[in-house]
Amino acid sequence: MCAYNLTLQTHLLPRFGDMTSIGEADVQRFALEKLKSGLAKKTVRDMVAILKSVVRYGNKYATYPFEEWNVEYPTDTEMRRLPILAMGDQKKLMRYLTENPTRQNIGIMLAVSTGMRIGEVCALRWEDVDMVQRIITVRHTVGRVYNCERKSTDIIYSTPKTRKSCREIPISGQLMRLLKAVRSKSESPYVVGNAVNTKEPRAYRDYYTRLLKRLGIPKTVFHGLRHTFATRCIESQCDYKTVSAILGHSNVATTLNLYVHPDIGQKRRCIERMNRFLNMGE
Repeated sequence: MCAYNLTLQTHLLPRFGDMTSIGEADVQRFALEKLKSGLAKKTVRDMVAILKSVVRYGNKYATYPFEEWNVEYPTDTEMRRLPILAMGDQKKLMRYLTENPTRQNIGIMLAVSTGMRIGEVCALRWEDVDMVQRIITVRHTVGRVYNCERKSTDIIYSTPKTRKSCREIPISGQLMRLLKAVRSKSESPYVVGNAVNTKEPRAYRDYYTRLLKRLGIPKTVFHGLRHTFATRCIESQCDYKTVSAILGHSNVATTLNLYVHPDIGQKRRCIERMNRFLNMGE
């Protein structure tokens, strides 16, 4: 509700608040302007959906006219490149993290080794790390949520938003060694940091950014570690369903759409394999 209210106050009311009717052309211009300002297509679609709900409500009670809008969005002509670390940069980062297993660094290693989201990393408790079975159980997440009453953000500790996001992730040997080293020195119930409360994602994101700069690695958003993990899994020919389960995606289609983009070499091999199957190879 607060997220919808923020969209209403920030984007919709300044543009449509004084209008006595809203036509398709008005909404089309609004959508294109928001896209041009740099907002993602999904974000703009969500804004239009909220606007449509408001106007439909008015129409239902005969207080506001509404005719169905057919808003068109520009087709993406180029495939957006995911923010991932280059292989050399990933190896440099992981080498540094391995040599410096601290309470600050362990969260970055968790993200690049398991694909966990920053909220899941910051909320991870030691009780969710099974050192015997070598399994991490993702049960919680932490993040900032807009409080529409105070017009500020609050840190909210909660369960992941979908059932698939609650999941078990195996721990690699390299990650296990680092977890044990950090555990031996930690007095916190949380894996990342050394406080009685969960680590604040925004502060941890800032630490990660400073670390990349110190190591001379090109700036990549923290979520890029999740993309990097998934991309390396696909490049290693892990099966898509398993990768999807590790990431906590609601369905395999999400994983396929994000990470599986065959290049011309893969397409050529596919055609050649089919021709060999038909005994028509040349």
